[in-house]
Amino acid sequence: MTIELEKHYNKFCEDKRLTRRHGQVEYITSMKYIHEYLKDMPNAKILDVGAGTGRYSVQLANEGFDVTAIELVRYNLGILKSKKSTVKAIQGTALDLSRFTDNTFDMTLVFGPMYHLYKHEDKVKALREAKRVTKVGGTILVAYIMNEYSVITHGFKGDNIKECLESGKLTKDFHVVSEPEDLYDYVRIEDINKLDEEVGLQRIKLIAADGPANYMRSVLNGMDEETFNLFIQYHLTTCERPELLGASSHTLDILRKE
Repeated sequence: MTIELEKHYNKFCEDKRLTRRHGQVEYITSMKYIHEYLKDMPNAKILDVGAGTGRYSVQLANEGFDVTAIELVRYNLGILKSKKSTVKAIQGTALDLSRFTDNTFDMTLVFGPMYHLYKHEDKVKALREAKRVTKVGGTILVAYIMNEYSVITHGFKGDNIKECLESGKLTKDFHVVSEPEDLYDYVRIEDINKLDEEVGLQRIKLIAADGPANYMRSVLNGMDEETFNLFIQYHLTTCERPELLGASSHTLDILRKE
C-alpha cells in the first residue's frame, strides 16, 4: 500500500487540486471551520496528520500557529519542507503517533488518511491515535470521500457500473468495496457514525466539504469571479444541510474529545 501511494503521489499534485476551483471550494470550506474552532486560541498547537504538501499546515503556520505535520509520502514531504515555513514536518503514518504524548494538541487534522485506509480496523486505529494526542476539549477534524460520489462519477458517468457490480467492486446495495490496489476508500454516513461511536468521539458537526463542486468542475471553471464567489456563498450557506451530506464528494467530520 505504501509503495502504491508513493507512485500515486509522485504523479498527482495535491497542491494543484486544492487551488483549482473545485478544490478551492473544499479548501475554503475546511479553513472556515478550522478557524471557527481556533478562534480565541492564538497559541493553539495543531497536528496535521497526512499533511500532503502542506496546503493547510503551511497556511496555518503562516498565521502564527504552532503546527506539526505528519506525512507518509516522501515526495509530498519534500514539497512541504521546500516551502520554508515554521511547520515541523515529519515522515510518519496516521496509524502510529507514538512519538507524541497524550493530550498534546489543541486541534488535530486528519484530512488524508481516511481516503487510503480501506480496513475498518485501520480507520479505528488512526482515529484512536488522533483522539489520544488531542487535548481533552480539543477538536479533531476528519475528512472522508463519499460512496455516492464514486458510484455516480466512476460507475455511471464513467460507464463502469456493470463491470463494478460483476467484479464485486460494488455490493448489491451499491457500496464500494475497496482493496489496497484501489488506493481510495469510499464511505457512507453510517460508516462514519460507526467509527465515531467505536472510538468514543462526540460529533460537533458533519459538513459537506465541497458539496456539488466535483460534479460541476467545468461549470465552475467557466464562471466569472463574481458568479464563483456567489457559488461559494451558496455552498457555505448549505454545507451543513443533512440532505446534501451523503452526495458530497468529501465530508468533514468535526469531533470533540470529551
